Amino acid sequence: MTTRKFFKAVVITGLIAGSLDAAAASIQYYINTGNNPARVFRYIASAALGKEVMTKDLNTMAAWGLLFHFLISISFTLFFFLCFRQIRMLLNNKFVVGIVYGIFVWCLMNLLVVPLAFGVDFGMQYQKYFDNIKNSLIAMGILIIAIGLPISLLADRYYSKK
Repeated sequence: MTTRKFFKAVVITGLIAGSLDAAAASIQYYINTGNNPARVFRYIASAALGKEVMTKDLNTMAAWGLLFHFLISISFTLFFFLCFRQIRMLLNNKFVVGIVYGIFVWCLMNLLVVPLAFGVDFGMQYQKYFDNIKNSLIAMGILIIAIGLPISLLADRYYSKK
């Protein structure tokens, strides 16, 4: 495996998965609130840049949030590609692997990263997700379809060519 081809596959896969996730999150947010989906990405930016982001220019902060969103997506893709062979030995079905990875990403982001990024009490955060199980399952489904399955399928395609 050449390093250049490996990183090209990771970046392209991360951009595809990140785009699918960004589109799904934007559509879901707009349907649920009727508000500008750029607010989703401004919220992401606020995790890295602080709460004052919420009072700054929406489009500028949304662009920062979108950049962070893609960095996160590419990071999850890199992690998956690096662990792919071990994961496939445990679960020998690329679709099951994608579903499990989507659930893993949801759990990691919502039960660990978000509470840490925003200084939220873990117990309160967990309660929030269990109190509104329908929204949690929808969000998990989005990550399965937009992140888990595309990354699994494209990683499988990459490693199958070898």
